[in-house]
Amino acid sequence: MAKINTIGVLTSGGDAPGMNAAIRAVTRAAIYNGWKVKGIYRGWEGLINNEIKDFSSESVSGTINRGGTILRTARSKDFMNEEGRARAYENIKAHGIDALIVIGGNGSLAGAQVIASEYDLPCVGLPGTIDNDLYGTDTTIGYDTALNTIMECVDKIRDTANSHNRIFFVEVMGRDAGFLAQNAAIATGAEAAIIPEDRTDVDQLATFIGRGVRKSKNSSIVLVSESKKDGSGGAQYYADRLVHEYPEFEARVTILGHLQRGGSPTAKDRILASKMGATAIEALSEGQRNVMIGIKNGELVYVPFKKAIAHQQQMDLKDMLLKLKMNPDNHYTILPT
Repeated sequence: MAKINTIGVLTSGGDAPGMNAAIRAVTRAAIYNGWKVKGIYRGWEGLINNEIKDFSSESVSGTINRGGTILRTARSKDFMNEEGRARAYENIKAHGIDALIVIGGNGSLAGAQVIASEYDLPCVGLPGTIDNDLYGTDTTIGYDTALNTIMECVDKIRDTANSHNRIFFVEVMGRDAGFLAQNAAIATGAEAAIIPEDRTDVDQLATFIGRGVRKSKNSSIVLVSESKKDGSGGAQYYADRLVHEYPEFEARVTILGHLQRGGSPTAKDRILASKMGATAIEALSEGQRNVMIGIKNGELVYVPFKKAIAHQQQMDLKDMLLKLKMNPDNHYTILPT
């Protein structure tokens, strides 16, 4: 592989708390390594439009505690075609960029894989998504912060739910993965979690909630993974069906939405992002390319792009249910969608 003198770093897709910590670590580790750093604004779209600036240690000073991404982010339709990627590569050459660090989720890493293969460009990815759905890593940058945000919100919802004897359906993000819904339900003592790994029988859900009410519960909270692209599922869908089929229940819906992406990252996300960012520079210096930095059993690992984006991280429901059974007073259950 050709010698690296300059790297580019970008964030793409949905923002996630901890991205700034990752940018900071990448920048400072690269400079320590004797490399120049180019900050690419607004992801692949910014690369196409030449929104590229020199980065120094001062550029990332005071950013580790900030949510969002200082490089901003955007989704790019132009990058999905060859002409758009050709323009992006022309800007890469014009700025003397020898390798890219891409921070984002599945789509972002898929983009990195494509441009890397088309132009023989060394790329390393960092898993930045609150969904925690990337294969090859136990957790992703932003997941822990989002989980804690959901927990804080549900704790507050519990206060009003108890005051009105209502069933609250709380919709959380997660796309096709139920990690946020499942683990937030456990952390908040919710009565159920509806996750996208299978299908839910509404009768089963209503029966369960009824059992909870009969056990002197003043309220019930159900965590629901967000609706699919076709509009099916989601908290409103299940609340409407429950009220229609079981009018004795009074239901309310709260959709947390983009609230889950904001806020200062937790210590866990700051540390994870910092370690992954420094390891990305180490990977490039070792001659690694087209890999995502993951963490498995506490160890940082290199995961080929084709594996990271071809598969989805799977939840171990058997292990989760075993943990729940250890507490006989816990009435929580996992209900697949």
